[in-house]
Amino acid sequence: MSHPKVSEPPSLWPALEPLLERVQGPVQYIGGEVNSTPKDWSWTGGERVRWCLAFPDAYSVALPNQGLQMLYEILNERPDALAERAYAPWPDMEAAMTEAHLEWFTVDSHRPVSQFDVIGVSLTTELGYTNLLTCLELAGIGLHTHERDDAAPLVLVGGHCAFNPEPIAEFIDGAVLGDGEEVVGEITSVIGQWKTDGRPGGRSGLLRELARRDLVYVPALYAISYSPDNGQITAITPADPEVPARPTKKTVLDLDNWPYPKAPLVPFAETVHERASVEIFRGCLRSCRFCQAGMITRPVRERSPETVTQMARQALETTGFAEVGLLSLSSADHSEIDQITRALADEYQGTRTGLSLPSTRVDAFNMELAEQLTRGGRRPGLTFAPEGGSERMRRVINKQVSEEDIIRTVRTAFGSGWRSVKLYFMCGLPTEEEADVTQIARLAHDIVAAGREAAGRRDVACTVSIGPFVPKPHTPFQWAEQCPPEVVDARLTALRQAVAADRACGRAITIRSAPGRPAMLEGLLARGDRRVGAVIERAWRQGARFDGWREHLDMDRWEQAAADVLEPQGLSLAWYTTRRRDWDEVLPWDHLDSGLDREWLWDDWAASIDGDGLSDCRWASCYDCGVCTTLGAEIQLAADL
Repeated sequence: MSHPKVSEPPSLWPALEPLLERVQGPVQYIGGEVNSTPKDWSWTGGERVRWCLAFPDAYSVALPNQGLQMLYEILNERPDALAERAYAPWPDMEAAMTEAHLEWFTVDSHRPVSQFDVIGVSLTTELGYTNLLTCLELAGIGLHTHERDDAAPLVLVGGHCAFNPEPIAEFIDGAVLGDGEEVVGEITSVIGQWKTDGRPGGRSGLLRELARRDLVYVPALYAISYSPDNGQITAITPADPEVPARPTKKTVLDLDNWPYPKAPLVPFAETVHERASVEIFRGCLRSCRFCQAGMITRPVRERSPETVTQMARQALETTGFAEVGLLSLSSADHSEIDQITRALADEYQGTRTGLSLPSTRVDAFNMELAEQLTRGGRRPGLTFAPEGGSERMRRVINKQVSEEDIIRTVRTAFGSGWRSVKLYFMCGLPTEEEADVTQIARLAHDIVAAGREAAGRRDVACTVSIGPFVPKPHTPFQWAEQCPPEVVDARLTALRQAVAADRACGRAITIRSAPGRPAMLEGLLARGDRRVGAVIERAWRQGARFDGWREHLDMDRWEQAAADVLEPQGLSLAWYTTRRRDWDEVLPWDHLDSGLDREWLWDDWAASIDGDGLSDCRWASCYDCGVCTTLGAEIQLAADL
């Protein structure tokens, strides 16, 4: 059956080009990067589903995002799909576009985003919500879901923030929970058939079909009720009998079947990561109680060493990058990490090709790994994340590394030629006291002293990066109260004073910290419900943009917006952040199934208070977290592939 050629919307480039000389970093808007794959808009083989894959942040942050790059390739390999990319314009470009009445555009072909079937938004941080509103407004499709007509594209979000999309429920049409590799194909097929059938039921009919198939969570199809007494949620119920009561996350079970990206994009402008990156496994079973990423990506699914090395080889060949990063939540935990690093080190020895593990557990680093990481002729940065300042705090958060583990690891690193290490910690964790934070100063002192002894020289350094703890959904700490900002700041001041008082090693220790007040915004957006949407919109209308960038965040604006919107409802910023939740409170995300059993999370929250730990269930017994049984999934180790 032949199909008529679909007319291609005109490129906005003629209107965009004159604006480029007026803005910073004009190269970020021109597209045409190496390995970009713009496709012909028309296709005579049937209905083609056109995706605009969006990342609501600046090009420098957005382009390297692995999730978006994977979906970009997967969709463009399908004959019935087309995918282009769009990023958030910097404030100067937003102003120029508004003045020129220029729509939000894709960087691949500069087509108007409003002409696509789907806007698929990757949300990795809640601090991108105001940028999302900017992009939707510039697209001209209607800021709120009820304002969009049948010609408007669907606005679907994915990423970690999709596991509590309630604060942005009135701005999005749906959320996709979990892994995207397979589900984007299923969504494409449903939309393609809907278009072929003459778009039955309009966009509301399409959304209902996607929800009924449990492909997309559609907030508009679920009703929320609140208690007039305390403001808490009393019930979350489907408004349509055919949609699932608990939408479930999607889990790719065999990552070897999805070796993406095969040809990573090479940026024209400077970006935060300029390397070929390979995800070596997904998920984490270390059970760190603060870590949302580790909880919602369970179970662990490893790629085989053969697939990893092939992906690394192909990425380096297609990009010309001089470094390959082996990515995961804890890369040294891959059961075959020694085989992987040895194979890559053998292949690239002496070529000045760097090999890095951006995320490495303290107790997983050893001499063998150190040797393989440096054989290519480059020495990568070395970063560890003890997270808790004292051993007591590390038991509370289930970060089971001792001070002996840390000192032994840095001795290995400094003895192998490294001269500096970076350590990540959090401040404001549940049950934390000031002494738990100031303990970091003594630990840093011991690290520097051990490093000097192992290296036989004094030019060693330790950088301590410490940020406020923010409780996140779908973790054992989802019920915890957030530490007030003034308490966080006081503890960080005490830590700096303790380091400054260290005459022997203090000058070799650098403290980098984030203040406590901005963390209140992240806490509000992370655990908020639909009533928070009005706060987001108010702050955005008053100028909030790029809130994840310290130089752009205005907390006075956000606090005033929260007060204006929430206080008339008997709520407050503190109600959403520094208040502890009880077991019987309905949480805004309780109806979204990440696979984790709620009772297991609660029991682990209780265990944290006593400092009781859990081991990695790859090697220990099953703790019945619920993921494998609920999702029909299982742990996949490389040896079993």
